[in-house]
Amino acid sequence: MPRNLSAWLDLTIHLVVMLVLISLLSQYNHILAMAAFTLWVFLAMFARERCKVRAKEFESYCKNVVGSFNEMIFHALEGLPQATLIINKDGRMEWSSNRTQNYTEKNPETGMLVEEFWPGMFSKKIFTGDGEYIFSNNDRFFKVRHKLLKLKEEKSPLAVLYVQEVTLHEKLKIEYTNSRTVIIYIQIDNYDEVTQGLTEAEKNSLMLSINEVLDNWINSLTGFMRKVSEDSYVVVLERRKLDQAIAEKFDILDKMRQISGKNKIPVTLSMGVAIADKPSDEISLTELGIEAQAELDLALGRGGDQVAMKVDGKSQFFGGRSKAVEKHTRVKARVVAHAIKDAMDNADEIFIMGHRNEDFDCFGAAVGVAVMARQLKKPVHIILSDMNEGIDKLVEIMENKAEYKDIFVKAADVNTGSSIAPLLFVVDTHIPYLTAAPQFLDRINQVIVIDHHRRSENFVKNPLMVYLEPSSSSTCELVTELLMYFDDDVPLSKLDATAIYSGIVVDTKHFAVQTGARTFDAASYLRRSGADPVILRDLFKSDYETTVALAQAEARSEYYEGGLVISYIDKVIPNVQVIAAQAADGLLKIENVRMSIVCFQLKPDTVGVSARSTGELNVQVIMEKFGGGGHQNVAGAQIKDVDLLEIKEQIAEISKKYIVEADNEDKQ
Repeated sequence: MPRNLSAWLDLTIHLVVMLVLISLLSQYNHILAMAAFTLWVFLAMFARERCKVRAKEFESYCKNVVGSFNEMIFHALEGLPQATLIINKDGRMEWSSNRTQNYTEKNPETGMLVEEFWPGMFSKKIFTGDGEYIFSNNDRFFKVRHKLLKLKEEKSPLAVLYVQEVTLHEKLKIEYTNSRTVIIYIQIDNYDEVTQGLTEAEKNSLMLSINEVLDNWINSLTGFMRKVSEDSYVVVLERRKLDQAIAEKFDILDKMRQISGKNKIPVTLSMGVAIADKPSDEISLTELGIEAQAELDLALGRGGDQVAMKVDGKSQFFGGRSKAVEKHTRVKARVVAHAIKDAMDNADEIFIMGHRNEDFDCFGAAVGVAVMARQLKKPVHIILSDMNEGIDKLVEIMENKAEYKDIFVKAADVNTGSSIAPLLFVVDTHIPYLTAAPQFLDRINQVIVIDHHRRSENFVKNPLMVYLEPSSSSTCELVTELLMYFDDDVPLSKLDATAIYSGIVVDTKHFAVQTGARTFDAASYLRRSGADPVILRDLFKSDYETTVALAQAEARSEYYEGGLVISYIDKVIPNVQVIAAQAADGLLKIENVRMSIVCFQLKPDTVGVSARSTGELNVQVIMEKFGGGGHQNVAGAQIKDVDLLEIKEQIAEISKKYIVEADNEDKQ
C-alpha cells in the first residue's frame, strides 16, 4: 500500500539548509550567490506545488482504497476456491464464506453447530494446533486446513478453517488401493490325515470336491488360482476382492470343513495373504511371494485352519477355531532329532531357557534337552528366571544331586564365557520378550525353538531350527519323542523322567485334555524310564494359604450361558499367578463348563489373566485380543494400567460372543 505522500516538512528542512549555504556563499561571491538564490526560489515553488498534487493523490487513495478495505477483503475471501469458516471451541460457527453453502445440504447460520449442517467435519484436534485432515460426507471428500486465531487470553479461542473439496483425488487413491495386487498361498494343512486310508478313486473324489469349492470361491472374487502341488494353491486377487473376503470372514474355511473323506476327518485350509500396500516401485512380486509364504507359515504354526495377513503393518487372523489335528507319524520328530544332534555336535556349549516364571512343562522340556547335551558330553546350562515359584520344589531337589551341579544359572548371572560356538534352545515359548533372559537372545546366533503353542506374530529372529507342533499336548511330549530318536540308548535318570513327565501331566490336566495316542506313548516311555508319580504328588501339594486363596477364587466365580466361568483375585498375593492357573484348572472340572477364565492382580498396575478350555473352544484367540497368547486350551495375558473388574467384564463379553459364534458354526 502507498505510504503518506506529504513530505513538505522534510523539504522545508532541505530548503533551509540550502538557504544557509547560499548566505555563506554571498560573503565570497555576490553574483554567484544571487544566481543560487534565484534557483532556490524556483525549487521552493516547485516543491510546494508537487506536495499539493501528491497530497490530493493520497487523499483520493484513502477515499477509494482504504475506505473500501473491508469490502475488498470480503470480496477476496468470497473469491477463494475453498470454503472458509471461523468456529469456536464448542464447534459452533462464528462466520463462514458463501462458498460453504455449495458443500452443505443446510444453509449454515451463525451460532449453529458445525455438525448440524456439515456432519463429520468438526474434529477436537482443531484446537490442539495448526494442521490438516480429510473427512468425507455424502460420498464427497474434503480437506480441512485449520489454524488457531491469536486472541487475548481472556477471550475464548477461535479457529479458522479452510475447506477444499478433494473428492476426485481421494477416489483416485481409493481406486488405486482397491486395485492393488494380493497374493494368497493356500495349503490343505491336514492333507495326509484326510487322505490316509483312501483308495485312489476316493482320494480323487475328495480332491475334486475340494477343488470345486475353491474354484467357486475364487470365481466369486473374480480371482485367478493355480494348483502348484497336491495340497497347495496360489491365488491372485485385487485388494477390493480381498476386502469382500474379509467382510465374509473367509467363510471358505467353514465350507471346507464340511468336506470329509471316508475317515470322516474334516478338511481344513490355511492361507497366507500378502498385500501390495506400498507403491509399486517399493515392493516387487518376489517380495510379495516371500511375505505370503511367511504368513502361511505363521498360520500353520498357529495350528492351521486359519488365514494370516498383515494389514497396515498389523497382523490379523481369521478362523483358527478348530482343534489342531494330531499327526499320526513321528517322521518329523525323527528328522528334527537327528538335526538337533548335528547342531549339538558342532557347538561347544549348550544353553537352554524357557519362558519367565517357568512351569513344569517349561522346566521339564529344558531338563530333557539337557539330557541330550549330557549324552554328547557337552557343557550345558539351564537358565532360570527370578520368578519360578511353581517349580521351586523340583529345582531344590535336583540341585542337591551331583549330576545337576552347576547346571542351573540365574538369568542375571548367565555368561557365554569363552564359548566360540554356543547353541541356545528356547523351549515352551517362541516370543522373545517372554523368555527368561530376552537380552541373551541377541548374544547367541544359533537358536533352536521347541514349542507347542500356536505361533504368534512375535517370534525369535532367524532361528537355526523350529520344532513347533500346536497339536501336541505339551513341549515335554515333543522333547520325549526327540529323546526316543536322538540316540540308540539315551539314559534317563528317575529324576529326569519325573521332571519331563510332570510337564505332560500338568499341561494335560492329568491326561484329561489335549491328549492323543502319541501323548500316552510319550508318557509310557517316561514311566518305563522311571518317572515316579509319588514324587509328583508331593510336588503338587500346596500350602494352607494357597489353598484358602484358591477356594476364595472359586467361590467368586460366575457362570455364563454357553459353558463359560469367570472369576477374579483382587489382591496382590504371593504365587498369585500359580493360584490363578490352578483356579482356572479347577473351574474347568465343573459340569457343562467349557471355558474358565481367572483375572488376577499381578502387580498394582498390572492385571493378569489365566484362561483354560476343555478343547472345544480356543482360548488363545480370546487372549490375543488383550495382547496375550498361548495354546488352544491354555492361554493368558497381562494388561497394564487397567481396572481388574473392568477388564473382567470386557473379557466376559468377548468370550460370550465368541462362544455364540463358535456354536453357530458347529451347527452349520
